[in-house]
Amino acid sequence: MREQLQALLSGLSFERLIATGYGRNLARELFWAETLTEIRAHAMGVRSLFPEARTILDIGGQDSKAIALDPEGRIVKFEMNDRCAAGTGRFLEVMAEALSVELEELAELALNTDHAANISALCTVFAESEVVGLIGRGEELDRIARGIISSIVKRSLTLLNRISPVPPLVFTGGVARNRAVVKILEEELGFPVLVPEDPQITGALGAALYGMRI
Repeated sequence: MREQLQALLSGLSFERLIATGYGRNLARELFWAETLTEIRAHAMGVRSLFPEARTILDIGGQDSKAIALDPEGRIVKFEMNDRCAAGTGRFLEVMAEALSVELEELAELALNTDHAANISALCTVFAESEVVGLIGRGEELDRIARGIISSIVKRSLTLLNRISPVPPLVFTGGVARNRAVVKILEEELGFPVLVPEDPQITGALGAALYGMRI
């Protein structure tokens, strides 16, 4: 990460640098960047796009987080899952590879049926073994895909329930680009969710806004 960060910022000039995410402390060490927690960055970014937002669900490549906001946009509570890839974008990538399909095709397959194959493992490695076993037994791919997506949604709901979510709920992170995850999440919640046009840069937007206002 050190080499990537140096290459990214090499030759650039800036008046202020705000860093968020996992590499923020390294950016502070190398470039004297000011740092902002992911939670605050996401809250600021989301509220700038959806001023009425009360709940944020962010599912990225390596972790997921749920954030509750008060009516003024202040953070009330948050929960994170950063210990396991299950329920993240990486989980979807591994499952798509197991099915030998692209991520976009995984979503389309899941939307082809209302019946989900049961995938109960809480670990990505074990879940992959389950998927391989289902394929070997001749289970239909669309049902397996639906089971994979339902597994992600189930983990997300567990995270959300810890913060007592209320609408409007904004769904961010790369996984928010998956139509099947959005649809099944809405079905389980019983209300629609809001997805930004570019859901994977919401935290960066919040960091930029933070840098502009201080």
